Amino acid sequence: MNDSTILVAGAGGFIGGHLVADLLRRGVENVRAVDVKPMDRWYQVFPEAENVVADLKELSACRAACEGASEVYNLAADMGGMGFIENNKALCMLSVLINTHLLEASRKAGVDRFFFASSACVYAADKQVNADVIPLKESDAYPAMPEDGYGWEKLFSERMCRHFREDFGLTTRVARFHNVYGPEGTWDGGREKAPAAVSRKIAVAKHTGDREIEVWGDGTQTRSFMYIDDCVAGIDKIMHSDIEEPINLGSDELITIDGLVDLVADLAGIEVSKKHLLDKPRGVNGRNSDNTMILERLGWEPMTSLRSGMAKTYEWVEAQYLAKASGAAAPATVPFVTEPEPV
Repeated sequence: MNDSTILVAGAGGFIGGHLVADLLRRGVENVRAVDVKPMDRWYQVFPEAENVVADLKELSACRAACEGASEVYNLAADMGGMGFIENNKALCMLSVLINTHLLEASRKAGVDRFFFASSACVYAADKQVNADVIPLKESDAYPAMPEDGYGWEKLFSERMCRHFREDFGLTTRVARFHNVYGPEGTWDGGREKAPAAVSRKIAVAKHTGDREIEVWGDGTQTRSFMYIDDCVAGIDKIMHSDIEEPINLGSDELITIDGLVDLVADLAGIEVSKKHLLDKPRGVNGRNSDNTMILERLGWEPMTSLRSGMAKTYEWVEAQYLAKASGAAAPATVPFVTEPEPV
């Protein structure tokens, strides 16, 4: 593994940055980290990696990125929390170009294994109408009725992986992520997901004294959330398994959005009131991960409790908020180096 290049597409993002960190920790010498954002906007940058700014929607960029690679991890996508994907369906759909071109470039380059980061948003909407949800098993993606825009792109890209495997012999692996969260990710600006958004709102309430928290929807919608360390471990296990079909990668610990607010408030040591915004995007009523397949096939599933993961996440978000409020540089929890954008 040390003699070949491992490509992480979307390395400047939340999950991609943690994956690069994990590969380097495990002694992988040749990690190529690629993202479309200028490097000063990457969440984590590691000088040990080959860091490249490139638009992977372009086939030529994908060909250059895949040159000499033995494994490709595609975590690149234009996405965000529910507020973003509800209002940017076309942008989300355009991510299909990334996966299509990366698959083609991987095939031409003789890549050994290709990983695609899919999403629980591929699951049929009629399976998620109740807050007291039956956990979603992999077969529930069909008949297809995914999240409009973002979910359709993910489902189509899953099929692309399947057909590149069947027709061209490219080994592909697909994991359906269920709400990944943790430090070193988006926590404000409109693309943040619920755990980070709630953490920010609680931090603001704690330090301003305004204890009213805005909650999108009525707060009864249910979700499960997977801590980033479990996600990265699961990616490695799935990538190097014999599991050809898409598989869930998520926690099965269910909580309401109101319950998530209460949990983070308790971690912060404050009490808050909730103002429910019924005109805001709320997503499906209920979504949870059925982990039967991953347990049977790998003997493993995400294990970090929500309270434990949210404690680390809230601590990090609070530090970012306080640093931003004071005008100081936010404290880094891992080595962070900014580099000039390549010509």
